[in-house]
Amino acid sequence: MKTNSNKKPIPHFTSEDQEREFWAKNSPLDYMSPKGGKTVIFPNLKPSTKSISIRLPEDMINFLKVKANRMDVPYQSLAKIYLARQIQTEKQIESHGKMKGKRALCV
Repeated sequence: MKTNSNKKPIPHFTSEDQEREFWAKNSPLDYMSPKGGKTVIFPNLKPSTKSISIRLPEDMINFLKVKANRMDVPYQSLAKIYLARQIQTEKQIESHGKMKGKRALCV
């Protein structure tokens, strides 16, 4: 077990599941002091998103720009929201077995 000054000792875990269960039930503040923490920088951390290039009809882009302007969000972000919603819908349809080998597009 690791010990921290004026804090409870952190137990030794034999698996990630055991550790996950422990931290789900216990507060880290009972075992570690926030005063002992360091600021760290991860210069080589890669973003979890990837840039793509896609050609869209001008009227579709114009619609997105107008709609996004009304919502006060960037139009690329609005396009990403719409795309994410459609992908989620398609995943739900496929997971419910309604596809049965067929392709469907919910528009």
